[in-house]
Amino acid sequence: MTSYALAPRPDSHLTLFPAPAPLHRSMKLVALLSLVASASAFTSPLSTRAPLSLRAAEVPEDAPAAPEPEAAAPAAVERYNIFDDSKYVGNSDFRGKRFDFDPLGLAAAYPPFVPWFRECELRHGRTAMIAVLGFVATDFMRIPGDMYSFDAIPKTIDIHDALLKTGPMYQLLLWIGLWDLLVTAPATKAMGDGFREPGDYGWRWFAPASKDGFDTKRDAELKNGRLAMIALGGIATQSIITGHGFPYV
Repeated sequence: MTSYALAPRPDSHLTLFPAPAPLHRSMKLVALLSLVASASAFTSPLSTRAPLSLRAAEVPEDAPAAPEPEAAAPAAVERYNIFDDSKYVGNSDFRGKRFDFDPLGLAAAYPPFVPWFRECELRHGRTAMIAVLGFVATDFMRIPGDMYSFDAIPKTIDIHDALLKTGPMYQLLLWIGLWDLLVTAPATKAMGDGFREPGDYGWRWFAPASKDGFDTKRDAELKNGRLAMIALGGIATQSIITGHGFPYV
């Protein structure tokens, strides 16, 4: 391709004529450099890191791997032990020695329910003590009324079924239900909120003044209640097996 340049002639007119050869080669060089500069704009800059082969050579293949950081061990959670809780008594046997009895581990598994467990134990124990007394007493005496007489019900073990037919057992259910609704439910709520100890209804007319004396009475109540629950089951079983009243043999 022939390049042309504009140059004035002596007659002051512009005329096209071929450019000199050195200028022609210079223009080709400038065009080539421009193409190289344009191409380099679309390429990423050279990495300053060493080549992979060099970096791999720096670490021997048989070098041991760096140990991973050990995870921090979780903090140990202390297991609740009701027998070390000073608020509760009753973990002693008839000899007065320590006796920790919780074979199912309920207290340790459900600490928030421990007050409710103790409330239930006290309530059943108190009911059983009254029931044992009533079971034995009705073999010797009855309240007035033909439906309660020995002629109508010769054996104490038959009283429950007989009074279901005549109606008094339904009255008993009604009064117990009212007690639970009006007394037990609010008392349980207060116990859950921390305003009341399990089994405490404020009836302390004969309670000892000292804490040690009061705890001794609490311990005695628990043991007598536990014994009464076992005794009531034995009395009912013996009454059915032998068909006899007290002493159930």
